[in-house]
Amino acid sequence: MNIFDILGPIMIGPSSSHTAGVVRIGNIARRILGATPNKAIVQFHGSLAKTYKGHGSDKAIIAGLLGFPPDDVRIRDSLGLSPDLDYKIEVVELENAHPNTVLLELFSEKLQKTLKMQAASVGGGNILVQKINEIDVLFDGYHDTLVIIHKDKPGAVSLVSNVLAVEKINIAEMKMYRSKKGGQAIMIIELDEQVDKSLATTLSALPLMTKVTLLSGMAG
Repeated sequence: MNIFDILGPIMIGPSSSHTAGVVRIGNIARRILGATPNKAIVQFHGSLAKTYKGHGSDKAIIAGLLGFPPDDVRIRDSLGLSPDLDYKIEVVELENAHPNTVLLELFSEKLQKTLKMQAASVGGGNILVQKINEIDVLFDGYHDTLVIIHKDKPGAVSLVSNVLAVEKINIAEMKMYRSKKGGQAIMIIELDEQVDKSLATTLSALPLMTKVTLLSGMAG
């Protein structure tokens, strides 16, 4: 256990799970999409569905999609700071889902790309990303993490691991997920140390890679 687990995040309140964690979900979705979205459908499940207005979860998710950190005072006014973001807030009921679950569907006109993501705010500002583009995944973004969307073809994993070996970057944990054999696949690679943002650019140039995102973690 570290000091962050005891004290919680530096944040704009009132709730670490309903605000700070939700901001982080929006931020990570924005990073994986690759741009601030023009359109967003936000669906809240469980406790978030019941209390999102009172706890400011609607403001929090939009703030995250705009790229604000959890301690940004602009979170309180984020709904009025997003004239170029066409968003809709909905409530849903999901089976076997964490009570603080958010489903996002994002579209970037600039990139002509969409992203679907499901994540849960699990307390203390911590989150779990559970689905990307309908593919089951699982990561918390606590450490520096590579999210690599790629074609499910032989050699994809070795291409990435070879670059990391050359750069002397140690892998703490690597997980592979896919929709079906030969379809879209996702690598989640948690790293032992903080790395330069240029790593994502290097990996993006490799064959078979569709989208590479480097998420900066919260670990000190």
